[in-house]
Amino acid sequence: MAAPDSSTSECPRIPYCCAGCCRCPRVVTPRVQRYFRYGAPPVINPLGTSFPANTSMQPSFLIKMLQSNASINISHPAPGDWFVAAHLPPSSQKIEVKGFIPTCAYIFQPDMQVVRVVEVSILEPNTPFPQTLLSHPSYLKIFVPEYTQELLLELQGCVSNRSLGCPVHLTVGSATLPSNFQKVLTCTDPTQTCRLLLPSPPWDRWLQVTAKSLAGPHVLVAFSTVASLTVCRPWIINFHHLLQNSPNQSRNTSNGLLPPRPGYQDLGRSSTVGGGPFCLLSYQVMREDMDVVSVHFRPLDRVSVLVQSDMPSVMRLHLNTGMDSGGSLTISLWANKSVISNNTLVKVCVNAASPFLSFNTSLNCITAFFQGYPLSLSTLSRKANLIIPYPETDSWYLSLQLVCLQSPEECEKSSVLVETTLSLVPCLNDCGPYGQCLLLRRHGYLYAGCSCKAGWRGWSCTDNSTAQTVAQQRMAVLLLTLSNLMFLAPIALSVYRCLLVEASVYAYTMFFSTPGEAVLCILNYDTLQYCDFLGSGVSIWVTILCMARLKAALKYVLLLLGTLVFAMSLQLDRRGAWNMMGPCLFAFVVMVTMWVYRCGHRRHCYPTSWQRWVFYLLPGISMATVAISIYASMMTSGNYYYTHSIWHMLLAGSTAFLLPPRDKHTEPWACSQKLTCHYQICKNHQEELYTVT
Repeated sequence: MAAPDSSTSECPRIPYCCAGCCRCPRVVTPRVQRYFRYGAPPVINPLGTSFPANTSMQPSFLIKMLQSNASINISHPAPGDWFVAAHLPPSSQKIEVKGFIPTCAYIFQPDMQVVRVVEVSILEPNTPFPQTLLSHPSYLKIFVPEYTQELLLELQGCVSNRSLGCPVHLTVGSATLPSNFQKVLTCTDPTQTCRLLLPSPPWDRWLQVTAKSLAGPHVLVAFSTVASLTVCRPWIINFHHLLQNSPNQSRNTSNGLLPPRPGYQDLGRSSTVGGGPFCLLSYQVMREDMDVVSVHFRPLDRVSVLVQSDMPSVMRLHLNTGMDSGGSLTISLWANKSVISNNTLVKVCVNAASPFLSFNTSLNCITAFFQGYPLSLSTLSRKANLIIPYPETDSWYLSLQLVCLQSPEECEKSSVLVETTLSLVPCLNDCGPYGQCLLLRRHGYLYAGCSCKAGWRGWSCTDNSTAQTVAQQRMAVLLLTLSNLMFLAPIALSVYRCLLVEASVYAYTMFFSTPGEAVLCILNYDTLQYCDFLGSGVSIWVTILCMARLKAALKYVLLLLGTLVFAMSLQLDRRGAWNMMGPCLFAFVVMVTMWVYRCGHRRHCYPTSWQRWVFYLLPGISMATVAISIYASMMTSGNYYYTHSIWHMLLAGSTAFLLPPRDKHTEPWACSQKLTCHYQICKNHQEELYTVT
């Protein structure tokens, strides 16, 4: 969702209406939880897992949806992208087969309605703007240019015909979620000056101002609004200029040494603002796009950042492409221990929209409308790391300044070189050894997330509260692998009875049933799972067709067609029960048809031997029934390795019991004997024709 740009029109109210619909046998309203956030996707944690170390985030605005419909009104929303996320409560750990249980579809449909304000006046700096309020509010906007240090709003000449003082309610800024940093000024005391000071307002954008009357209906209030901007003078480091004008100076710069104070030398600096004292040391940062949601930021000359005490050093990170909010912003700072004295600190603030510049008066990293992320470097902690998941789409600023808390005079001639590593990554540490980084696309928006395995959880698969130990993983691998060795019995039996096609299918199933959820994995999990499902289905298919005793040509045609149908159906829906049961039921119908035909043709029950029924068919059918019951109703995430191992053993055992006996004219291991090399005497059974002359 995108709110209109405030430079063209204002949005005083946006109601979000989200409807949830449940299509189940019993219509029950689910406890849907919705999260709202401005500028980036909500960072949610429904399972209560832990985040990686040094991760800082703002909680998202949460609404618990207990009814089918719910709505929220946001007055004066910030222009840009708004994100809504919703999820259901955690599901049960039971592994259910698709198609055996009633499906329940939940539909989440957000709807946005926008009410615009047409009349918006422009407030020019240092120019009084007269206003008259009666019953309707007044809307203004002022443009804040770059390098604005302070914004002062003041109400002058306020008079009212029926009340004392200045009954005006002034709201500055736009509403954002989850935190709303709108500034409110109430002018009711006639003895005090009505003014509002905003340090470090957002740069290069329009700022909304709303004035409402507190005097009641039909009461006239007249006043003038004055906006004053304090624009400082940046000292912009221009390394190309340094290289062209002073080789010696550029050599010092490449070593991380800069002039002691900007007031002493003008070489290598430029300013787009008029005269006045310098307020910040601006380092030019180059953005290098490495891949999707993967960006590196570095100073142009790849040197350390010089940090001084008289003014902050600022680096600007451009994260406003629209796709940058789908990753994680990582900031790593390092300072040499020898250059930091015991009484000095390097205070760091990371802010969006505008940098924090008031280190001399406060260290809270709070700008006009943003609570920054504080960091510090000292002799005890020379390294500092910060991870911001899903950063807001905006220009981010890294501000650094040297601070001496005990004796400020020690910092006057001190400076510290700080090395920076700034990057935007899709997943932190590529989700580690127990996870896989995935790029997800929803409605045209791309964002990254981790898919964890082996019981690991969390934002970057670092939460080991439910993780399996290495011994448990090896035990799971051994259970699932050794249980697959049960397929050696039907493989050997098939070769013994000269059923080479069946033996090949069983060997394929045994190989690809190796576990893929554990860390020890021979192939990609998705590939391994597909081959496992395909091998299991084709094994059942060939076993039933082999029991039908078809002619060789028809048998191999059905084997090939069934394999192709299985491959197609599993590609359409891998977990659909009928995609596997449908072909197997068809093969079962073919087998029953052939058995009934033989019963009618021979006037005797088929198979004819009661020993075949008692010692082979009934045990095989019983094992297959138990295996299907376990597969369909007893598997959970906790006992998966045990129940699936039992499934392997029962499936292999039933296959060995259900395979038909060899033909009477076929000798045991006859197929293996054909592979040896020896001479054979060929007999010609055709009669020779002689011509009598």
